[in-house]
Amino acid sequence: MSDLLDLNAVEVRNALDEKAISAVELATAYLGAAEATSNLNNYVELTADHALAMAAVSDKRIAEGTAGLLEGLPIGVKDLFCTKEVSSTACSKILKGFKPPYESTVTSNLWAAGGVMLGKLNCDEFAMGSANETSAYGPAINPWRGKDDVDLVPGGSSGGSASAVAARSALMATGTDTGGSIRQPAAFCGVVGLKPTYGRCSRWGIVAFASSLDQAGPFTRTVADNALMMTAMASHDAKDSTSTQIPLQDLTRAIGDGVKGMKIGVPREYVMDGMDGEVVKLWEQGQVWLRDAGAELVDVSLPHTKYALPAYYIIAPAEASSNLARYDGVRFGMRVDADTLDGMYEATRADGFGEEVQRRIMIGTYVLSAGYYDAYYLKAQKVRRLIKDDFDTVFQSVDALLTPATPTAAFPVGRKIDDPVTNYLNDVFTVPANLAGLPGISVPGGLTSDGLPLGLQVVGRPFDEAAISRVAAVLEDAAGF
Repeated sequence: MSDLLDLNAVEVRNALDEKAISAVELATAYLGAAEATSNLNNYVELTADHALAMAAVSDKRIAEGTAGLLEGLPIGVKDLFCTKEVSSTACSKILKGFKPPYESTVTSNLWAAGGVMLGKLNCDEFAMGSANETSAYGPAINPWRGKDDVDLVPGGSSGGSASAVAARSALMATGTDTGGSIRQPAAFCGVVGLKPTYGRCSRWGIVAFASSLDQAGPFTRTVADNALMMTAMASHDAKDSTSTQIPLQDLTRAIGDGVKGMKIGVPREYVMDGMDGEVVKLWEQGQVWLRDAGAELVDVSLPHTKYALPAYYIIAPAEASSNLARYDGVRFGMRVDADTLDGMYEATRADGFGEEVQRRIMIGTYVLSAGYYDAYYLKAQKVRRLIKDDFDTVFQSVDALLTPATPTAAFPVGRKIDDPVTNYLNDVFTVPANLAGLPGISVPGGLTSDGLPLGLQVVGRPFDEAAISRVAAVLEDAAGF
């Protein structure tokens, strides 16, 4: 059984096509692995009956020669994605018991390609967090262990997704990235995580956090697996007005092209106070690997990078305060009765939302209020434009950027939960790409002296997922992780 779990997605597809294994056998193995690693709390619901029924259909399609791109592959789904008639709560108490009558576009695409749904994965409540510690179901745990066998965070908000792929209780998993919520947990858990260009994957059926920033993407073990899953996830969707009609490049072919002749930018502003020295060392090693593979390394400047984090923590909460206004105890989710309508609103939201969600709603409402809109929200949007202009300028002379994925390795559960500002700093290297709508991928590059994974981030031009996948594949090969 463990040998079956050792296969990556590309290897599994070959084994299924050759009838060496069955999809039902594979789904059974992964469901068993999920139960065996339940102490990691990365699943909030296993959908065993769904998985086995879908796997049986996959076996039939394979036998008939009508297999899809992901036929029979077991996939975990972040609880932020609506899955038809399956609990979809965004890991919030306020949505307890909500079973949507519809399927998100991204998961619909995955099931149409033959994917098998294992269950729903833990995440920060409404995707608000950097450590998966704000979930109503409790924190997900990183399968990597810290000093003295201490529990480590898997990163957030898609911590359950990264944890499950790293623990081999999911072959692949969906995530969402608003300010780094795919790339940061991928780095913490030693897996590959891609945030596509904004608009590449439909947001329809994904519980909204910040609508101008949210983007779905895949978690996998390898860059090749990532290209496979991304190909199935991406699509134009008329139900999402921000969805692009620009076709996705052939990523599975691009990853074999290497980086010879490419120009890779190294932004000097990404050297920051508080960075772990081992992160800097890995970043320098990544540059050596790319140079040895034939790329030209170019020193570049992104002067407004230092303003990205404060701008993000104005824009994202502002959009969240608007998006989360719909949870009022009237239409769906929990309701706390009170003597008046206003009282019911207040009681429901006070009891239903966790502390971090309430904090961000209050910040967002404040920066949108009369007298503060111009001083905060409008100014943050102007800064966002300057950040995008910086990237536009740089990408006139380079093909991609190489940066660290995170300032440190994974940290112990509970260490930063009471210090939100320190927690927000985990997103310092990932947030700029969200503000500019750019694609970014995190690929594991090495281990710290304590044996914990560290990731390298590659950022590319809009809709050029092929270029960053090429670079990531070279880094992956050189690192031999």
